Amino acid sequence: MKVAIIGAKGYPYVYGGYDTFVKELAERLIQKNIRVTVYNHKKLFNSFPETVNGIQVKYINAIETKSLSQLTHSFKSILHTCFSDADIILVVNAANGPFGLLTKLFRKKTIINVDGIEWLRPKWKGMGSKYFLFAAWCATKLYDRIITDAVAMQKVYQEKFNAVSTVIAYGADKKALSNTIVLERLNITHQQYYLVIGRLIPDNNADIIVQGFIQSNSHKKLLIVGDVSYKDAYADAIKNIQHPNLVFAGYVNDADELSDLYHHCYCYIHGHEFGGTNPTLIQALASNCAILALNTGFSREMLSDNEYGLYFEKNVDSIADQINYLDANEGLAQQLRDQSAKAITEKYNWDCITEKYINVMKELLSSNKKA
Repeated sequence: MKVAIIGAKGYPYVYGGYDTFVKELAERLIQKNIRVTVYNHKKLFNSFPETVNGIQVKYINAIETKSLSQLTHSFKSILHTCFSDADIILVVNAANGPFGLLTKLFRKKTIINVDGIEWLRPKWKGMGSKYFLFAAWCATKLYDRIITDAVAMQKVYQEKFNAVSTVIAYGADKKALSNTIVLERLNITHQQYYLVIGRLIPDNNADIIVQGFIQSNSHKKLLIVGDVSYKDAYADAIKNIQHPNLVFAGYVNDADELSDLYHHCYCYIHGHEFGGTNPTLIQALASNCAILALNTGFSREMLSDNEYGLYFEKNVDSIADQINYLDANEGLAQQLRDQSAKAITEKYNWDCITEKYINVMKELLSSNKKA
């Protein structure tokens, strides 16, 4: 079997959730004697080997603007692979939905991982929101198999587009403590800080979390890991907030340092509003974190309702109240830490996830019917 993977930044470039997914999946597929080709954003790489860790790599240029980079890269990559001998094209991101027209014309077998409900994200307004809604609709019509990474997301696509999808979750990496010096560098101490990880964009609600933390009575620190790679008024407004217990770390790209920040925090605060199986939340579970999450269907699915975490509503008072509650109940926080990793079942195991993708691929190759 020959599989081409398109839509992430590339391999082995690991930055966001899609990139991690591609890395974990591709490396396991080749162990199953499946030939894998990953399409990389050429601009992100300084060297261009044709094969990396047994994975074939193609480097494709794009129009490098905020709105066109991903789309032009995916379009050119899909066009390229349509002329290749790939048996299966695996595309990530519903934004690439319209490009399924190309694969239909070339009669290529396709799978798309649609990820979240991008058309509702605050950062996409006007035409951007309309495009993502149109693109998601195209994905349900032009691709042979649709993958959603949560049952709640499966319901969204069923209700919105009357589309059948297969649920395959995102995986977790259970990393041990590495004893890095990252805590010392950031001037924080073991279990004396709350942790937020994610891009500083409206749908991650970092502004409300910061305001709620400041309003609370906590004497701990709030560590915010993440930023945006472009000039942005929303992100700048958050970073300009002055408070002695706020620590803005920016990007932390070292995997061991990031793992240690998870392991040492008093509680991980998850404000992501849209999306299915969120990579940062699943990593917090795998890292034995106490978790305080925005009350969404996606969060409740991952945390098994009240089993593995607490929730806050989307307002400053709710966040402040929950932080005060956790500060006053250290035993509860420890109880959540003790049981959180139990949530990492086969559903979130990368080996099991890979087998599920292989099964979908085999079914697709053995049938010409669309699910």
